[in-house]
Amino acid sequence: MEAILLVGGRGTRLRPLTISTPKPLLPTAGAPFLAHQLARAHAAGVTRIVFATSYRAEMFEAAFGTSAHGVELTYVSEREPLGTGGAIRNAAPALTSGPDDPVLILNGDILSGHDVRAQVELHEKAGAAATLHLTKVEDPSRFGSVPTDGQGRVTAFLEKTNNPVTDQINAGCYVFRRSAIDTIPEGEVVSVERETFPGLISSGQVVMGYVEAGYWLDVGTPEAFVQGSRDMVLGRIASSAMPGEPGQRLLLDGAVVSPRAVVRGGTVVGRGAEVEGGATVEGSVLQDGAFVAEGATVRDSVVGRGARVGAGAVLDGVILGDGASVGPGNELRNGLRLWPGIALPPTAVRFSADDS
Repeated sequence: MEAILLVGGRGTRLRPLTISTPKPLLPTAGAPFLAHQLARAHAAGVTRIVFATSYRAEMFEAAFGTSAHGVELTYVSEREPLGTGGAIRNAAPALTSGPDDPVLILNGDILSGHDVRAQVELHEKAGAAATLHLTKVEDPSRFGSVPTDGQGRVTAFLEKTNNPVTDQINAGCYVFRRSAIDTIPEGEVVSVERETFPGLISSGQVVMGYVEAGYWLDVGTPEAFVQGSRDMVLGRIASSAMPGEPGQRLLLDGAVVSPRAVVRGGTVVGRGAEVEGGATVEGSVLQDGAFVAEGATVRDSVVGRGARVGAGAVLDGVILGDGASVGPGNELRNGLRLWPGIALPPTAVRFSADDS
């Protein structure tokens, strides 16, 4: 089976991490995020993937070459962003599948543990033009909802509303009949959610919903990115691409953690990174070469490549760009983002009163 992997987005919600690195290549549980997707795709029976690239397109082939994790890889780039449907159509000429063969469509910012093989089996059994993975969420008003009938056929695609008719949402993994992809206009900006799927339904084509409410996460925000890495390290979702066993922490080659430091909660300590004695790091991602000084606390945060956290500083839900530096005694919280190379002097920022 072939797949198209959509990785063209600019990842603006994850800046400053994505200033120099596309979102799907950010280190997650010790490997580029896409490595986990490639490994899962291979396990589901995918033998060949076409990368649909745009932003920093050259970095994907440099990272993975022509094969990785048991999957043959090829690359197609958009000159201008074409939307989800346009990107799929732009990548289609690189497919080798026959007109009735299933083609899996994956999104480069979705972490999912659902049964892809079962989704493909439903698609083929129903003779569908397309089959969507649908997941159930507690608050569907934050998403577009996707109702299905008693046979599992998708009946509509509804925009966000305060009174959604179902808790089922589009989870971003699709199976298309190869010939259905060819009905998408070529070279045009097309939304698969707003145009392609509703068009197939209105023309009488079968569009199925594969409903599975297992692990699912859109890692497009800093909070979700940290959660995805943490969940893989803790073993809440398995990945054969993770370079180590699940546990409270994952230490990569050359990482140094003082025996007097507390590092737990699914934290990754990157290559050559260091955590000094008396520091506490919980549920965070320390990228390669990061440094956390004695007595500092880092919680639910990302510390970029070569970034430094000074003695006694506190980071809680914070993103430090590559090479940023937080001086001793600073207290950073609540989604604060520090751009690459920025240096905060000692005690420059606090979110609470000094003890006195």
